[in-house]
Amino acid sequence: MALASRMKDLGTETAFEVLAKAKALEAQGKEIIHLEIGEPDFDTPKHIVEAGVEALRQGYTHYGPTPGLPELREAISRNSREVRGVDTEPSNVVVTPGAKPIMFYILLALAEPGVEVIYPNPGFPIYESMIRFTGATPVAMQLLEETGYHPDLEDLAGKITGRTRLIILNSPENPCGSVLNQEELEVIAGLVRERADLYVMTDEVYKDILYTGAHHSIASCPGMSGRTIILDGFSKSYAMTGWRLGYGILPEELVPPVVKLAVNSVSCAATFSQIAAISALDGPQDEVQAMAAEFKARRDLVTDGLRSIPGITCPEPEGAFYVFPNVRGTGLTSGEFEDRALNEAGVALLSGVGFGEFGEGYIRISYANSQENLHKALDRLDSFVHGLT
Repeated sequence: MALASRMKDLGTETAFEVLAKAKALEAQGKEIIHLEIGEPDFDTPKHIVEAGVEALRQGYTHYGPTPGLPELREAISRNSREVRGVDTEPSNVVVTPGAKPIMFYILLALAEPGVEVIYPNPGFPIYESMIRFTGATPVAMQLLEETGYHPDLEDLAGKITGRTRLIILNSPENPCGSVLNQEELEVIAGLVRERADLYVMTDEVYKDILYTGAHHSIASCPGMSGRTIILDGFSKSYAMTGWRLGYGILPEELVPPVVKLAVNSVSCAATFSQIAAISALDGPQDEVQAMAAEFKARRDLVTDGLRSIPGITCPEPEGAFYVFPNVRGTGLTSGEFEDRALNEAGVALLSGVGFGEFGEGYIRISYANSQENLHKALDRLDSFVHGLT
């Protein structure tokens, strides 16, 4: 089959490839500990499930408005004002099936050949994939271990050119777990305000999984609400990955093109999922806080365990549920470590290269698994690494 040439520029998420390999080994009777998939291992809180079930009973089984149900857009705008301190109107909100469509729509609306887009590297692989798919040029903002995976802001300033149309931020960050502080965001905002045609897309899907301090959004900086696309969703905070629901909070001028792209691709998000999402935002948040507390305990367990293994160094994550340890001291490349950890130790984890060129020498571990399994995985990795020498 002769595919369109642009398909060669479309990447993937290696997590699903490793998951498939792990499942194949499990089918052969091998026990695998899954640390590859970035999905909360908790069930969706019951009050959210009940709201979704009741919505189905009430007939929320039909098409809804493409930008989202008015009552959910209102709930999102209210939540944004309360959580981010950003003056958000419901008309600025677009709801989509998962958060990825917002990434794609924004890039399709703003990026094209001749345009440059700055993105974090190591970073969520779909950023670079979608930038390349639009024909734009991806410009990597390297995140370094020695700075706790925070960006070098002087280096970032030097990467902004007359062709830069968009800067992508992710805080808390996947795969590194770093969190941008208010001072860093203010510096980035100052760089953006120097250019009339420059936007920021800030991916904040992990905003409720923080281990110190409070969440800060660049949209709350002076003059940035009209220059910022906020990307968020319900999958991580509320363990709603299967409900497929995300949203964007957009500058007014970007709403019509994004809605037009949604009409041409997904029509609308499932209406019963949207009713459940209202319950998520407006209902009790104690289970969200409990999940974050458990992730913190797991963070401490995994970080301490990895640091005790020879040849591995591991900065402490500030948010999300990933660690991004350096494994160069083991003598293995990232790909070799991923493959051998799976086949020899029965631990499914990801090569850092799957998160960009600057991920070589690193691996990503998701600690969205029980403390019992994490202890077992660390013991297996310790034995595996000791066996290398």
